[in-house]
Amino acid sequence: MDYLIGTDSVHTTAAICDYLDDRATADDTVTVIAVAPSGESMVRRDCEEALNVAAVRLATVGDVETEVRAGTPADELRTAAADADEIVIGAHSGDPDATRTLGSTARTLLESSTRPVVVVPIPE
Repeated sequence: MDYLIGTDSVHTTAAICDYLDDRATADDTVTVIAVAPSGESMVRRDCEEALNVAAVRLATVGDVETEVRAGTPADELRTAAADADEIVIGAHSGDPDATRTLGSTARTLLESSTRPVVVVPIPE
């Protein structure tokens, strides 16, 4: 199985890794993408930390690839999902100050993706 993870924070990555604990195996591939706006070094650092968490937490998965991209999260994830069997994202931003409603990236992917999308709740 090929999973595509979209993340923006350590909290989102941790929640997604908890979801994948009983699902992803040594035969699977997980691609983890964090999208940062161009020129925002603080956000890019958060993205890189989120990817580091994924690499550690998914160590038993066969192949884990990580990448920081610049652009619009939904667009970047749709582009990357061409070979994915399943897209796994957080329900909203992992920012502790974010609202708890379904975020715009999740809404967009649910409405437009041609792949199954799993939306994982982010613990408070």
